[in-house]
Amino acid sequence: MSIDLSQFHQVFFEESFEGLDVMESQLLDLVPEEVDAETVNTIFRAAHSIKGGAGTFGFMQVSNFTHVVETLLDEIRSGTRQMETKYVDLFLQSVDCLRAMLTSLQAGDEPDSERAAGLKAEFEAILHGESAAEEVAENVTEDAVGSAGAGWHVTFIPAEDLLQTGNEPFRMFRELQEIVGAGNLEVVPDLSRLPELTSLTPEQCYISWDLYVRTDVDKAAIEGVFEWVADDCEIAIHPLSGDTAAPAQAAAENTDEDAAVQTAEVTPLPVPEQVAAAVNTAAVAGAAAAAAKAKKAPQKNAEPSSIRVSIDKVDSLINMVGELVITQSMLGQLGQDFDMGRLARLQEGLSQLEQNTRELQESVMKIRMMPISFAFSRFPRLVRDLGSQLGKKVNLVMLGENTELDKTVMEKIGDPLVHLVRNSMDHGLETTDKRLAAGKSEEGTITLNAYHQGGNIVIEVKDDGAGLNEEKILEKARKNKVIADNVELSKEEIHQLIFMPGFSTADVVSDISGRGVGMDVVRRNINELNGTIEVVSNKGKGSTFTIRLPLTLAILDGQLVKVKDETYIFPLVSIVESIQLQKLSLNHITGSQYVMKLRDEYIPIVRLDEMFGLRAKEEEFENPMLVVVEGDTEKIGIVVDDLLGQQQVVIKSLEQNYQRVNGISGATILGDGTVALIIDISNIGKNLEPVKKITSSDKAA
Repeated sequence: MSIDLSQFHQVFFEESFEGLDVMESQLLDLVPEEVDAETVNTIFRAAHSIKGGAGTFGFMQVSNFTHVVETLLDEIRSGTRQMETKYVDLFLQSVDCLRAMLTSLQAGDEPDSERAAGLKAEFEAILHGESAAEEVAENVTEDAVGSAGAGWHVTFIPAEDLLQTGNEPFRMFRELQEIVGAGNLEVVPDLSRLPELTSLTPEQCYISWDLYVRTDVDKAAIEGVFEWVADDCEIAIHPLSGDTAAPAQAAAENTDEDAAVQTAEVTPLPVPEQVAAAVNTAAVAGAAAAAAKAKKAPQKNAEPSSIRVSIDKVDSLINMVGELVITQSMLGQLGQDFDMGRLARLQEGLSQLEQNTRELQESVMKIRMMPISFAFSRFPRLVRDLGSQLGKKVNLVMLGENTELDKTVMEKIGDPLVHLVRNSMDHGLETTDKRLAAGKSEEGTITLNAYHQGGNIVIEVKDDGAGLNEEKILEKARKNKVIADNVELSKEEIHQLIFMPGFSTADVVSDISGRGVGMDVVRRNINELNGTIEVVSNKGKGSTFTIRLPLTLAILDGQLVKVKDETYIFPLVSIVESIQLQKLSLNHITGSQYVMKLRDEYIPIVRLDEMFGLRAKEEEFENPMLVVVEGDTEKIGIVVDDLLGQQQVVIKSLEQNYQRVNGISGATILGDGTVALIIDISNIGKNLEPVKKITSSDKAA
């Protein structure tokens, strides 16, 4: 029975991409003048695994290309060749090429063979010098014999202690048959080394084999099957000429009739019964010996166990947990309606349910959590390449790489971070001459830092460059009619102008950081994640972009408020404080806009009832409450009728189920079955720009 290897393709691709990430990371840390043997070994092992896996699954272009990469690495790790900077660059290019080839294969497309052939020729030139062309031509000719001719003749003579290492010849034959296809492999055992039964040791392997492959498979694919035992066995692979005698006939003349050749299905080979028993016994004994040996070996730095989980299964589980949270909330509401005699017992059960629900939720959410190092891992290569392209010396510092956040947030924050880093390198960091003239070191520094703060994750992108040119930003804003000529802005408000659509102060359009259409997209993408971004810059010292994001997008800790007869929810992390509103403390500015002075700070006031049309403008509140929240750039006061308490809620998307609503980020189902809308604090703040400018002027005055 043959095995469908295609079911393992996805695992192969995932592991190969992880291997490429390891290669790239280690290559970027490699200093050619101070080569660490373990680093080179790590790179070699990653390449070796990719090559072996590709050969197993028949991706021969990947296997053949990785083979020359592996060969050069092997020469370096053995000491026959010294590492050089040009080799590091070539290895990095090969990583890019392999990643592109694997991506194409994963999508079911043909990989770019021309790019791979060009890089392969460079490797061959290094490995063989001037004779590279002849060597390549010779290899191509030999491979072509296998493709165009009758196939291959493989002589496999295993070491006698092969079984003790846990290797199984029949497994390798099955693997080879999967590659060449049923009916294309003939296996002929050679029993000439087999001793008398009384002298036979079960742990030893006495049999050798001749394998006849009649198909157009590449030679490298066959080599890949035996590569794990190549050092312990004698293996010879030669082209099989078209007029070669049938191996079954030749073998039958030299061996016992019971050792007849089996074609098509390889397992089990029809060898004499005593030999089959010996082989099986040896296999079991060998495996047992290997297992016993493994038990005795001390375990050092054991890797944490892990399991690959389909994201769809995790999402389904998270949805179920969300429904469980809703059920718990409904039971809580029901408990309030019971008579006192039964209430205590019900409340005890609900308390336990609440604890179990929260623990289950936290455990499930951790499944989706990933260290931000997955997002940071692309930047060493990016900074290296851009630094070379721009002629700038840049030191990248990454902190908090073990800080975890939701996988969905991780995926969506990648592009904004790339744009911020590219922008810092292109426009933030000065050239070497300017840095030296300013009394700085010639090497600029970009720092990526991530840490948890409350219910959020904070990501900082910091550079020690020239900082934002506030005069130039203000001049460009007035020229483009973004602001009026007579409007004065604070330093912080000038910095916020860089997030305006299409805004750029660059004199020359650059391919590095774009054409000024990026920073507004960065902010929009972050806002869509219910996050915020702010910038702090000091001229001559550099800039820091700070991104605040929720740890997860599925469940929210919220504050329930009442406005008229409706219930709304504020994200708890956005709330600064809640106070009883004193009408005398309000200052009328214009129209229906008010501000309030709170501890020497003026904050704009928003009435949700007016925004959502729940109450006429002239209708007054009765004992209103003011919820002070942190907007994108400053605090906002939101007037509500009452505070109803705090509750954990499951976020349901309005945009997916209905449509996008201004000022609303989502909805949830409360314990009594009613729907409550979740307020989008960031979106509400955008509608207050005119008021912010007035309050800023008041502050300045």
